[in-house]
Amino acid sequence: MEHFTPLHSLLGGVLIGLSATAMLALLGRVAGISGIVGGLLSGERSERSWRAGFALGLLVGGAVLGSLAPDSFAMTLHRSAPTLAMAGLLVGFGSRLGSGCTSGHGVCGIARASRRSITATMTFMATGAATALVVTQFFGGSL
Repeated sequence: MEHFTPLHSLLGGVLIGLSATAMLALLGRVAGISGIVGGLLSGERSERSWRAGFALGLLVGGAVLGSLAPDSFAMTLHRSAPTLAMAGLLVGFGSRLGSGCTSGHGVCGIARASRRSITATMTFMATGAATALVVTQFFGGSL
């Protein structure tokens, strides 16, 4: 995130909100990425097409943005590949444990005033802050 601007963040937030609202209004579905991808892998066969379209849209949208504005993805990661892989697995485990992720609970659930989503979001935000604190204090910021 070397080119962070409040305008880009605002535009991204508005687009995420509009997309989540459109999906709920048009399909009656919550735009939770972990649930959509999880259902794609193990859900009902009749639901796989829209789930695959959603996941494909994320990938194609990223590829189009990457080709039109390559600086959008310019960032330097200061962690090793095994650390990133472990972090990804922990996020996936936490998403399944909490029955949702940041998009499902944080964006859609809070917007619908869901107590469960507010609790889940508070829990994973607190856990993330505690993890960052532990890594910084006990591992010098490098793990």
